Amino acid sequence: MSKIIDIGQYIEVAINWLTENFKPLFDFIKHTGNSSIIGLEWIFLAVPFFVVIGLFTGLAWWKSGKGVALITLLGLTLIYMMGFWKETMETLSLVLVATATALILSVPLGIWAAKNKLAAKIIRPMLDLMQTMPAFVYLIPAVLFFSIGKVPGAFATIIFAMPPAVRLTTLGIDAVPKDIVEAARAFGATNRQILFKVELPLAMKTILAGINQTILLSLSMVVIAGMIAAGGLGEKVLEGINNLDIGLGFESGLSVVILAIILDRITQGFVQNKK
Repeated sequence: MSKIIDIGQYIEVAINWLTENFKPLFDFIKHTGNSSIIGLEWIFLAVPFFVVIGLFTGLAWWKSGKGVALITLLGLTLIYMMGFWKETMETLSLVLVATATALILSVPLGIWAAKNKLAAKIIRPMLDLMQTMPAFVYLIPAVLFFSIGKVPGAFATIIFAMPPAVRLTTLGIDAVPKDIVEAARAFGATNRQILFKVELPLAMKTILAGINQTILLSLSMVVIAGMIAAGGLGEKVLEGINNLDIGLGFESGLSVVILAIILDRITQGFVQNKK
Protein backbone atom coordinates (compact mmCIF):
# COMPACT_ATOMS: atom_id res chain seq x y z
CA MET A 1 0.00 0.00 0.00
CA SER A 2 1.38 3.40 -0.96
CA LYS A 3 1.81 6.11 1.63
CA ILE A 4 -0.76 8.85 1.84
CA ILE A 5 1.06 10.88 4.51
CA ASP A 6 4.84 10.56 4.72
CA ILE A 7 5.57 11.82 8.25
CA GLY A 8 8.97 10.14 8.26
CA GLN A 9 10.11 12.31 5.37
CA TYR A 10 9.53 15.49 7.39
CA ILE A 11 11.24 14.04 10.45
CA GLU A 12 14.24 13.12 8.28
CA VAL A 13 14.40 16.65 6.88
CA ALA A 14 14.24 18.12 10.38
CA ILE A 15 17.00 15.82 11.69
CA ASN A 16 19.24 16.60 8.70
CA TRP A 17 18.64 20.34 9.17
CA LEU A 18 19.57 20.10 12.85
CA THR A 19 22.68 18.06 12.02
CA GLU A 20 23.88 20.60 9.46
CA ASN A 21 23.06 23.81 11.34
CA PHE A 22 23.90 22.86 14.91
CA LYS A 23 27.08 20.87 14.34
CA PRO A 24 29.21 23.11 16.63
CA LEU A 25 26.69 22.61 19.45
CA PHE A 26 26.61 18.84 18.94
CA ASP A 27 30.43 18.76 18.84
CA PHE A 28 30.54 20.67 22.14
CA ILE A 29 28.03 18.30 23.74
CA LYS A 30 29.99 15.30 22.43
CA HIS A 31 33.27 16.63 23.80
CA THR A 32 31.74 17.52 27.18
CA GLY A 33 29.88 14.21 27.44
CA ASN A 34 32.91 12.15 26.48
CA SER A 35 35.07 14.01 29.00
CA SER A 36 32.53 13.43 31.78
CA ILE A 37 32.03 9.73 31.09
CA ILE A 38 35.70 8.94 30.48
CA GLY A 39 36.72 10.99 33.53
CA LEU A 40 34.31 9.05 35.74
CA GLU A 41 35.54 5.78 34.25
CA TRP A 42 39.13 6.79 35.02
CA ILE A 43 38.24 7.49 38.66
CA PHE A 44 36.44 4.16 39.13
CA LEU A 45 39.25 2.21 37.45
CA ALA A 46 42.10 4.13 39.10
CA VAL A 47 40.77 3.35 42.56
CA PRO A 48 41.51 -0.27 43.65
CA PHE A 49 38.51 -2.53 43.11
CA PHE A 50 38.28 -3.45 46.79
CA VAL A 51 38.00 0.23 47.74
CA VAL A 52 35.11 0.73 45.29
CA ILE A 53 33.42 -2.41 46.62
CA GLY A 54 33.95 -1.17 50.18
CA LEU A 55 32.46 2.26 49.40
CA PHE A 56 29.36 0.81 47.76
CA THR A 57 28.97 -1.74 50.55
CA GLY A 58 29.22 1.02 53.17
CA LEU A 59 26.68 3.16 51.31
CA ALA A 60 24.32 0.18 51.04
CA TRP A 61 24.68 -0.57 54.79
CA TRP A 62 24.08 3.08 55.70
CA LYS A 63 20.97 3.51 53.55
CA SER A 64 19.49 0.03 53.19
CA GLY A 65 20.79 -2.19 55.99
CA LYS A 66 23.01 -5.22 56.45
CA GLY A 67 21.16 -7.45 53.97
CA VAL A 68 21.63 -5.10 51.03
CA ALA A 69 25.23 -4.45 52.10
CA LEU A 70 25.92 -8.18 51.97
CA ILE A 71 24.29 -8.46 48.53
CA THR A 72 26.41 -5.52 47.35
CA LEU A 73 29.62 -7.04 48.68
CA LEU A 74 28.98 -10.48 47.20
CA GLY A 75 27.58 -9.13 43.92
CA LEU A 76 30.45 -6.76 43.14
CA THR A 77 33.01 -9.37 44.21
CA LEU A 78 31.37 -11.88 41.84
CA ILE A 79 31.54 -9.35 38.99
CA TYR A 80 35.25 -8.82 39.65
CA MET A 81 35.93 -12.57 39.81
CA MET A 82 34.06 -13.14 36.51
CA GLY A 83 36.38 -10.60 34.86
CA PHE A 84 33.83 -7.90 34.07
CA TRP A 85 35.03 -5.20 36.46
CA LYS A 86 36.25 -2.80 33.74
CA GLU A 87 33.05 -3.17 31.70
CA THR A 88 30.91 -2.73 34.82
CA MET A 89 32.67 0.51 35.74
CA GLU A 90 32.23 1.75 32.15
CA THR A 91 28.52 0.96 32.35
CA LEU A 92 28.20 2.55 35.78
CA SER A 93 29.90 5.73 34.52
CA LEU A 94 27.58 6.01 31.52
CA VAL A 95 24.50 5.35 33.68
CA LEU A 96 25.50 7.94 36.29
CA VAL A 97 26.22 10.66 33.72
CA ALA A 98 23.04 9.89 31.77
CA THR A 99 20.96 9.78 34.97
CA ALA A 100 22.39 13.06 36.26
CA THR A 101 21.71 14.77 32.91
CA ALA A 102 18.21 13.31 32.74
CA LEU A 103 17.43 14.61 36.24
CA ILE A 104 18.83 18.08 35.49
CA LEU A 105 16.37 18.25 32.60
CA SER A 106 13.40 16.35 34.01
CA VAL A 107 12.98 17.79 37.52
CA PRO A 108 12.54 21.41 36.26
CA LEU A 109 10.17 20.11 33.57
CA GLY A 110 8.19 18.27 36.23
CA ILE A 111 7.98 21.41 38.38
CA TRP A 112 6.90 23.47 35.35
CA ALA A 113 4.20 20.93 34.46
CA ALA A 114 2.91 21.02 38.06
CA LYS A 115 2.78 24.82 38.09
CA ASN A 116 1.52 25.49 34.57
CA LYS A 117 -1.49 23.61 33.20
CA LEU A 118 -0.72 24.58 29.60
CA ALA A 119 2.82 23.25 29.98
CA ALA A 120 1.40 20.02 31.44
CA LYS A 121 -0.86 19.57 28.40
CA ILE A 122 2.16 19.93 26.10
CA ILE A 123 4.64 17.88 28.15
CA ARG A 124 2.46 14.84 28.87
CA PRO A 125 1.97 13.78 25.22
CA MET A 126 5.71 14.23 24.70
CA LEU A 127 6.38 11.92 27.64
CA ASP A 128 3.95 9.36 26.20
CA LEU A 129 5.88 9.50 22.92
CA MET A 130 9.26 9.16 24.66
CA GLN A 131 8.09 6.14 26.69
CA THR A 132 6.30 4.23 23.94
CA MET A 133 8.64 4.87 21.00
CA PRO A 134 10.88 1.78 20.50
CA ALA A 135 14.24 2.55 22.11
CA PHE A 136 16.14 1.51 18.97
CA VAL A 137 14.64 4.48 17.11
CA TYR A 138 16.54 6.90 19.37
CA LEU A 139 19.83 5.49 18.06
CA ILE A 140 19.23 6.97 14.58
CA PRO A 141 19.30 10.69 15.51
CA ALA A 142 21.86 9.96 18.24
CA VAL A 143 24.34 8.57 15.69
CA LEU A 144 23.58 11.35 13.18
CA PHE A 145 24.19 14.04 15.81
CA PHE A 146 27.21 12.53 17.60
CA SER A 147 28.52 9.65 15.44
CA ILE A 148 29.09 6.37 17.31
CA GLY A 149 30.54 6.08 20.82
CA LYS A 150 29.59 6.78 24.40
CA VAL A 151 27.79 10.11 23.91
CA PRO A 152 25.11 8.86 21.48
CA GLY A 153 24.55 5.95 23.87
CA ALA A 154 24.09 8.41 26.71
CA PHE A 155 21.83 10.61 24.52
CA ALA A 156 19.48 7.70 23.75
CA THR A 157 19.55 6.68 27.42
CA ILE A 158 18.62 10.19 28.58
CA ILE A 159 15.62 10.40 26.24
CA PHE A 160 14.41 6.95 27.29
CA ALA A 161 14.92 7.49 31.05
CA MET A 162 13.55 11.02 31.53
CA PRO A 163 9.75 10.44 31.60
CA PRO A 164 9.42 8.76 35.05
CA ALA A 165 11.32 11.56 36.77
CA VAL A 166 9.19 14.22 35.06
CA ARG A 167 5.93 12.44 35.88
CA LEU A 168 6.80 11.69 39.50
CA THR A 169 8.11 15.21 40.13
CA THR A 170 4.80 16.59 38.87
CA LEU A 171 2.85 14.02 40.88
CA GLY A 172 4.79 14.78 44.06
CA ILE A 173 4.23 18.53 43.86
CA ASP A 174 0.55 18.08 42.93
CA ALA A 175 0.11 15.82 45.97
CA VAL A 176 1.34 18.44 48.47
CA PRO A 177 -1.71 19.40 50.61
CA LYS A 178 -3.12 22.72 49.46
CA ASP A 179 -3.79 23.86 53.04
CA ILE A 180 -0.06 23.64 53.83
CA VAL A 181 0.74 25.77 50.78
CA GLU A 182 -1.93 28.29 51.73
CA ALA A 183 -0.65 28.43 55.30
CA ALA A 184 2.86 29.17 54.05
CA ARG A 185 1.51 31.86 51.74
CA ALA A 186 -0.49 33.35 54.64
CA PHE A 187 2.72 33.70 56.63
CA GLY A 188 4.20 35.76 53.80
CA ALA A 189 6.22 33.12 51.95
CA THR A 190 7.03 33.93 48.34
CA ASN A 191 6.38 31.47 45.51
CA ARG A 192 10.10 30.62 45.45
CA GLN A 193 10.14 29.95 49.21
CA ILE A 194 6.99 27.83 48.95
CA LEU A 195 8.58 25.74 46.18
CA PHE A 196 11.96 25.16 47.83
CA LYS A 197 10.95 25.08 51.51
CA VAL A 198 7.50 23.49 51.36
CA GLU A 199 6.61 21.70 48.13
CA LEU A 200 9.93 20.12 47.14
CA PRO A 201 10.71 18.79 50.67
CA LEU A 202 7.23 17.29 50.96
CA ALA A 203 7.43 15.86 47.44
CA MET A 204 10.98 14.53 47.85
CA LYS A 205 9.93 10.93 48.53
CA THR A 206 8.02 10.80 45.25
CA ILE A 207 10.85 12.56 43.38
CA LEU A 208 13.36 10.04 44.73
CA ALA A 209 11.13 7.24 43.47
CA GLY A 210 11.37 8.88 40.05
CA ILE A 211 15.16 8.97 40.36
CA ASN A 212 15.10 5.26 41.18
CA GLN A 213 13.09 4.50 38.04
CA THR A 214 15.35 6.71 35.92
CA ILE A 215 18.42 4.76 37.05
CA LEU A 216 16.80 1.41 36.27
CA LEU A 217 15.62 2.57 32.85
CA SER A 218 19.13 3.84 32.13
CA LEU A 219 20.49 0.38 32.90
CA SER A 220 17.86 -1.20 30.66
CA MET A 221 19.39 0.77 27.76
CA VAL A 222 22.87 -0.67 28.30
CA VAL A 223 22.62 -3.38 25.66
CA ILE A 224 21.02 -1.05 23.11
CA ALA A 225 23.73 1.55 23.72
CA GLY A 226 26.30 -1.21 23.19
CA MET A 227 25.10 -1.48 19.60
CA ILE A 228 26.64 1.92 18.83
CA ALA A 229 30.00 1.29 20.53
CA ALA A 230 29.10 2.80 23.90
CA GLY A 231 31.24 0.15 25.59
CA GLY A 232 30.61 -1.53 28.90
CA LEU A 233 28.54 -4.60 29.63
CA GLY A 234 26.23 -3.94 26.69
CA GLU A 235 28.97 -4.73 24.19
CA LYS A 236 29.78 -7.96 26.04
CA VAL A 237 26.13 -9.02 25.93
CA LEU A 238 26.00 -8.28 22.19
CA GLU A 239 29.27 -10.15 21.67
CA GLY A 240 27.72 -13.17 23.38
CA ILE A 241 24.62 -12.91 21.16
CA ASN A 242 26.60 -12.49 17.94
CA ASN A 243 28.89 -15.42 18.72
CA LEU A 244 26.15 -17.57 20.28
CA ASP A 245 28.37 -17.71 23.37
CA ILE A 246 25.94 -18.70 26.12
CA GLY A 247 28.52 -18.34 28.89
CA LEU A 248 29.60 -14.83 27.91
CA GLY A 249 26.02 -13.69 27.37
CA PHE A 250 24.86 -15.07 30.72
CA GLU A 251 27.79 -13.71 32.73
CA SER A 252 27.61 -10.22 31.24
CA GLY A 253 23.83 -10.20 31.59
CA LEU A 254 24.15 -11.33 35.21
CA SER A 255 26.56 -8.44 35.83
CA VAL A 256 23.91 -6.00 34.54
CA VAL A 257 21.33 -7.58 36.85
CA ILE A 258 23.64 -7.37 39.88
CA LEU A 259 24.43 -3.71 39.18
CA ALA A 260 20.71 -2.95 38.74
CA ILE A 261 19.78 -4.65 42.02
CA ILE A 262 22.49 -2.76 43.94
CA LEU A 263 21.53 0.66 42.54
CA ASP A 264 17.83 -0.09 43.01
CA ARG A 265 18.19 -1.10 46.67
CA ILE A 266 20.44 1.84 47.52
CA THR A 267 18.13 4.41 45.91
CA GLN A 268 15.13 2.73 47.58
CA GLY A 269 16.96 3.22 50.85
CA PHE A 270 17.04 6.97 50.19
CA VAL A 271 13.29 6.89 49.46
CA GLN A 272 12.47 4.94 52.63
CA ASN A 273 14.53 7.31 54.76
CA LYS A 274 12.17 10.08 53.63
CA LYS A 275 9.18 8.40 55.27
